[in-house]
Amino acid sequence: MKDLVKHIVAYAELRNVDTTQLCKLSHIDKKALAKKDGPAPTAAQIGSLWANAIHLTRDKLFGLHFGESLRTTALGIVGSIIQSSATVGEALTHAAALVHVITGQCRMEIVQGKGTFKVILTQTTREGINPLMEVFMVIVIHELDGLLLTKITPKAVALPYKVTDPVEYARVFRCAPVKSNGEYSITLSAQYWEEPILTANYQLQEILLQQTSHLPKPDNKTQLLGARIHNYLLANSYLGLASLNDIASNFNMSARTLQRQLKNEGSSYQHIADTVKRSLAEHYIASGNFALKDISWMLGYNELSAFSRAFKKWTGVSPESFG
Repeated sequence: MKDLVKHIVAYAELRNVDTTQLCKLSHIDKKALAKKDGPAPTAAQIGSLWANAIHLTRDKLFGLHFGESLRTTALGIVGSIIQSSATVGEALTHAAALVHVITGQCRMEIVQGKGTFKVILTQTTREGINPLMEVFMVIVIHELDGLLLTKITPKAVALPYKVTDPVEYARVFRCAPVKSNGEYSITLSAQYWEEPILTANYQLQEILLQQTSHLPKPDNKTQLLGARIHNYLLANSYLGLASLNDIASNFNMSARTLQRQLKNEGSSYQHIADTVKRSLAEHYIASGNFALKDISWMLGYNELSAFSRAFKKWTGVSPESFG
């Protein structure tokens, strides 16, 4: 759980929270958290961290948005499972058996149905509703995205309570959640079960994550919204760049407010997105590891010609002539 706490703190910083204050309020030693041999935060400290993060970000759906931001870091959780599984069904079965290694706060089981299968997460802690359960559910969906290198759509999502913002939950889970009798579950079409996991997919994910992690990032100390959005887009780029509406929702504001704040900074979402795409495109081309059609696809272009036009607009030269 220590790594997960680090991710919570990092996401809070991305959301412009003073993480020194956040850790102090939560009775967590920030310096010890950064050390490999430092003590792991207690359950009480994690609960306090969660409550303080919600308060400081003014985001009641902090957990939902945090889970959404974990798509790149979450891939590492089941990296070895991906490599040893032939299909999505095998990977999920192995993950269910090993979830206790990742966290002691829930267990996972797979239930087959007619034309569907269900991923059920059961809370193992006794204290009321654990906000991390939503995080784990979103991670499952994003892990499946990573296994297939495409965005999957659940047939149903069930939570043991009535959600406060159905529209936002539907956006993150990609379907409207329903209230269940104590069950956290994700129901998926059986077609996903036998989908093959290609080693090439896993290797591509690893390459993308490694290369984007070494790209220069704006200094978060500037506290500018544009810099924080740039970092978010760069860190979560392996399945294409998030839309304006998704970014605005994750940062707990309307798209109009986000655009207005960026305009006050002399920027825009489109400018930031183009800057990230250009940075990634130049990096991928310079690496010599990818064909142009693959780079075009990775950056979200359906046609190589559209990518070539955009690249020439950014740099003044064609992708073939770059470098």
